Amino acid sequence: MAVHAPATTPVTAGVPEPAPRIRRGAGYWVYLIPSAVLFLAVVIVPFLMNIGASFTRWNGITTPRWTGFDNYKRLLTDETFWSSFQHNVALIVAMAIVPTMIGLVLAAALFDYIGKKFGPRTASALRAAYYLPQVLPVAVAGVVWGWMLHPSYGALNQVLKVVGLDGLAQNWLGDPDIALASVMAIMVWFQLGYPVVIFMAGLQRVDPSMYEAAEIDGANWWQRFWNITIPQIRPEIFVVLLTCTIAALKVFGPIFVLTRGGPGKATIVPSYFSYQNFFEKANVGYGSAIATVLAIIIVIVTFLFLRVQERKS
Repeated sequence: MAVHAPATTPVTAGVPEPAPRIRRGAGYWVYLIPSAVLFLAVVIVPFLMNIGASFTRWNGITTPRWTGFDNYKRLLTDETFWSSFQHNVALIVAMAIVPTMIGLVLAAALFDYIGKKFGPRTASALRAAYYLPQVLPVAVAGVVWGWMLHPSYGALNQVLKVVGLDGLAQNWLGDPDIALASVMAIMVWFQLGYPVVIFMAGLQRVDPSMYEAAEIDGANWWQRFWNITIPQIRPEIFVVLLTCTIAALKVFGPIFVLTRGGPGKATIVPSYFSYQNFFEKANVGYGSAIATVLAIIIVIVTFLFLRVQERKS
């Protein structure tokens, strides 16, 4: 007589059932609602209102009068508008290109030379010193520079007189021929710390063995910088160039504090030109048109930068 073994049942006591799998990304959009609402209220809605105002003649008080593309046609023949963009190009050089070039060399020197010879604390202290202008409020830094460059009692002219170089003393911010160059020099000082910090952070991910191998092969510091540092931190270079270019295109605070677009129109930029039409001339429609064109240019520049970066990557 065959005896059948009793069927065994799996022991599941005390073993929790697996939780149902949640679809990847489901529900995450809920956390985006607050920022999306703020972005809509602070950026999108004002921008659309600005575009609408650019098609009107309006002093900010009375009822706007629709004028179509008249403000944009006026821009095409406005010499001040075109000269303001020329000044913007000069500030891109001062705020993006020059700080990026100097920042690359300084960051590589701090990381590859100062850090190794004098220790990481010294390199960190110097990095913080370069970044200090970024921490200072624009108004404070502008007022201090205005004192330093004052033609009568400014520190720069006084130093030049003490060392016997009286002929080099200038009205640095009051002479139309050198006012823009003076502002550019100040903006290099102001902007330099940002690329230094970004590049030093990027150098942290570079494999140290690459530098050691190059040094063993006899490469000097400049060769290591050119062949290792720059190619390895190319993404950071694109980020710095993009953000600094956008900052230069929309620069307002330093111009407002230092020169108010003067002397004459020697340092006027589109953002300040728009401000003048908005608040000083009560020509809101024309100021809106300037701001709209500037915003479109920033979007185009950003798109081009991202496309170039994508191709290089």
